[in-house]
Amino acid sequence: MTRKIKLLIVDDEERFLRTLAQRLTLRDFDVTPVGNGAQAVEIAREQAFDLAIVDLKMPGIGGEKVLELLKKQDPHIEVVILTGHGTIDSAVECTKLGSYHYLQKPCETEELLDVLKNAYWRRVQSKLRVDEDRLSALLDSATSESPLSILRKLRELEESGKPPGK
Repeated sequence: MTRKIKLLIVDDEERFLRTLAQRLTLRDFDVTPVGNGAQAVEIAREQAFDLAIVDLKMPGIGGEKVLELLKKQDPHIEVVILTGHGTIDSAVECTKLGSYHYLQKPCETEELLDVLKNAYWRRVQSKLRVDEDRLSALLDSATSESPLSILRKLRELEESGKPPGK
């Protein structure tokens, strides 16, 4: 059984949020729809998400701040901005803050699905690189002593007649 992609959707337009959540749930995403930025950040503190779709213009905490806070909590989360109020300046700012993609409302479901698929692939690759780096560091620390040095220590222990660790 494959794990569903965990997707956080943040938008203050209730009807749009509900419709998008339904469409993506039908496409096998594990969707958590949220109506405001503060609630989204709180929920993301409590559970991990693979991806997020975030609207820019919302009361309270706006989309740029939500993006910034989500990336701070989990640098590997991929965030797609989906807005009806986009500008070139906001697209540039969101890119600087680490958004994966920036889409204008309305957008075709297939286009959004392609973006989400590619965003998820990037997340997987990013996490694999981190895991490889950790494994490499672990192996380096485990093998930092030369085999000759380890043999010398074993011989010294044998000659002293003491069991290892005593």
